Amino acid sequence: MKNKAKVGVLALGRTTFDVPYAQEMLAQAWQALSDLDIELVGEPALQFDAESALQMLPALKQADLDLLLILQVTFTDASLTTEVVRDFPVPTAMWSFPEARTGGRLRLNSFCGVNLACHALSREAITVQTLHGLPSDSRMLNELQQLAQAAAIVKRFKQAKVMVIGEHPLGFDACNYNQQQLQQRFGVEVTRQPVLDFIDEVKALPDSVADAPYARRANDFPNLAQMDQTATRKTLKVYSALREKAQREGYTGIAVRCWPDFFTDYGCAACGALALMNEDKVPCGCEADMFGVLSSLMAQWASGNAAFNTDLVDIDPQDNSVVFWHCGQAPIEMADRDGPVQATIHSNRKLPLLSEFALKPGRITLCRITQGEGKLRLMLAGGEMIKAPLAFSGTAGTARLDVDADTYRQRLIAAGMEHHTSLVYGEHRPLLRKVASLLGLDVIELT
Repeated sequence: MKNKAKVGVLALGRTTFDVPYAQEMLAQAWQALSDLDIELVGEPALQFDAESALQMLPALKQADLDLLLILQVTFTDASLTTEVVRDFPVPTAMWSFPEARTGGRLRLNSFCGVNLACHALSREAITVQTLHGLPSDSRMLNELQQLAQAAAIVKRFKQAKVMVIGEHPLGFDACNYNQQQLQQRFGVEVTRQPVLDFIDEVKALPDSVADAPYARRANDFPNLAQMDQTATRKTLKVYSALREKAQREGYTGIAVRCWPDFFTDYGCAACGALALMNEDKVPCGCEADMFGVLSSLMAQWASGNAAFNTDLVDIDPQDNSVVFWHCGQAPIEMADRDGPVQATIHSNRKLPLLSEFALKPGRITLCRITQGEGKLRLMLAGGEMIKAPLAFSGTAGTARLDVDADTYRQRLIAAGMEHHTSLVYGEHRPLLRKVASLLGLDVIELT
């Protein structure tokens, strides 16, 4: 993610505990927070009563925070915490501090304060994240860093605007969605446009809008001139229209009904346009798959890299490998440069423009916001993309997952998973688990 997560800090204490020690602990905690890759908002000062703490709230609420962090430096009762958290507009975390077991006075009693507050909040169906550790605890600080990043992703969903062009194909129930549920759970704004209206917009554009993307693809694909040039330029006009729509109207992602309409009503494949949009980090899902777009956004924001919305198309139990494929939409940054990287035609419809290359080797994370079994959850899996020849035309990669191939197949089917899965390079499951927690999504671990 480009921008640092913005974390507001409110430190609570009581004068009946060891105040000098509490202030020392707060100073250490503030220094540890300052060393993290976050933007801090607030003051390293203990608030000993409700009046002083509540005076801090207006500035924190106006700071456009991603996360509110309450430092439970000493024990306090739950009344203030409940009042603060109840109306706060972003997720809250509470940090408690261990005690040295000296046989003497309980100097902070910090954890008990968190315990009391979390119980009170649970009775109002409010969940907060909790952290426990000394300011020198690197494991805990790493968890806090990820939590702040997760909160920033959740806020980005609330600011996201996604378009759906056309209806998902008949029988592709995996691509449907409930717009009210999207708004309530994620805060995502959705607009719709009939696919033929969009195609008419593309047709009305001057042919010259294809010139710049044509030059871009000619630099990427040595065989571009061998493609049907009329159809190729139509695909690139589609890309120009999608890019202009995203820039002008502020869309962070677009789900597109790619077939049969672009083939039958315009004479080109939409796949190559979607690939370019994915490379621009404005994920475009085919088959009007809204949750495919949201899953790719989540993976992209977690990793900082472009995502690929794939199908699992082959499982080899003997070789213990699987193949992830889609017609030709993978971002070119995923290409294995040791093999051909070129343009191609759609394998069934025989029209350009598609990308064609094998995916490069490396660690991968798979994720999908799934509606399987009639409830929203987050599927996660991990594995290694291995160096292998292109398995099928278009863009495809051969992977060995963290469980054997047939176990993955069985778990995928048993969980009622959709056929689309977002793939991104790197190991990002710890962060994505925190995103799921903040969104109230149960996690399905397939590996």
